[in-house]
Amino acid sequence: MAFRAVHAEWGTVFAHLPDLGCGRAWETVWKARPAAPLACPECLHPLHAKVSRGGLRFFAHAPRPPHCEIALQGESEAHHLLKLELAGAARDAGAHAELEVRSADGSWRADVLATDPAGTWRMALEAQLSPITADGITARTERMRADGVTSCWFSDRPRPPWLGAVPSLRLDAAGAGLVVAEGLVKFTGGSWTAVPPVPVADFLRWAFSGKVEQHAPRSPLGYPARQLARVWTARTYVAAEDAHLVEVRRREQERERRLAEQRAKAAKRRAEIDASNVVSRAEALELAAAAEEQVRLAPSGPAEVSHHVLKMNRGVRRAIAYLAQEFGIAAEIGWSSSDPRWAGGTPLIAEDGTPVAVVDPAPYLIKGEAFRLLAGMLLLFATPADAQRFDRTTRGARKPRVPVDGWKMQHTGPEPPTSPAAPAAAPKGRAPRLVSRPWARAADVDAE
Repeated sequence: MAFRAVHAEWGTVFAHLPDLGCGRAWETVWKARPAAPLACPECLHPLHAKVSRGGLRFFAHAPRPPHCEIALQGESEAHHLLKLELAGAARDAGAHAELEVRSADGSWRADVLATDPAGTWRMALEAQLSPITADGITARTERMRADGVTSCWFSDRPRPPWLGAVPSLRLDAAGAGLVVAEGLVKFTGGSWTAVPPVPVADFLRWAFSGKVEQHAPRSPLGYPARQLARVWTARTYVAAEDAHLVEVRRREQERERRLAEQRAKAAKRRAEIDASNVVSRAEALELAAAAEEQVRLAPSGPAEVSHHVLKMNRGVRRAIAYLAQEFGIAAEIGWSSSDPRWAGGTPLIAEDGTPVAVVDPAPYLIKGEAFRLLAGMLLLFATPADAQRFDRTTRGARKPRVPVDGWKMQHTGPEPPTSPAAPAAAPKGRAPRLVSRPWARAADVDAE
């Protein structure tokens, strides 16, 4: 099926034109007797004028044609009708349009070749209804481009997979003609959206005059549920996208600057807090050490509480051993265990009199001097669950009391069970008196 033929006397004739393009009626070649001297412009084999059942006029090869691309094309009537629509739209847009134009070297063939009457540009209008890959259609486009011919591919199929891979548009039927349904866009509100449907002739008029051009969008397409690599749009919309992206970048930079300032301010504030904490914690530790020394130097002598502490706080022995094993610190139970600054926990004091840890403090007693002291000390618990419970309770209180850098907590593991020893016989006349020395080692305190 072809629309162009060569008449022996009239030259090139076109089946889709009312006057065949040479001022002659269709009847002069259709059913003429004798047959009109028509030949294929490609292979020079005889052609016959025919009319399809739908009324489409075309030329067909006589039987047994040679190897000819036109004869082998096997194009559908829908494809030929679309080519006719494109040719008519190109003429309505002010261009010269010719169907089935072959390149000089035969490397490509345009369904419709639209040219400027002044000869300044050429554009191939391709009707693509049969399946084709994006790579295949790109290769055909590049072959035309190498000869200085731009192109635009058209399809009226619902979702051509190659749409946007090359300069292309999806068409749709509207009334008596075709309109652009997809591929022609405008930039509004930070994204690309489809323009209202426009006739193909209007689009071609804009494309021929340079009012619309190909563009690779850098912002999202707001229609439909797919993104296209290439679209048609006006230069003003390309400039609008450029300005939008510049503004987006400016806002990002401004946001990054504000975040950097906030981070710097937070870091400065944190450094100030850390410095303040170092001072306040050092003061709290110094006061605690002084309180411990004051108890030790009291005229009443050592308080007889060590055995009671070991009994009531099962993890104290293990905590003393833990400090020795993990940190090489020889510690003993502080005499100031009843001081409220320990929040009900048991202080462990190093040989130089410095508090080094607190065993099992009570979270509900963490306030005032106790908070300032324990915020910078090592807190020892028998199990991870005990440590988690302490942290959860202090955070979940009505007025949470948690250091900015969190509690420094370790768990020592439960104290291993020991077999009870038989109590020594007490002298007659008085009950046995259990007294432990707080400054002694754990092994010494263990004796009863």
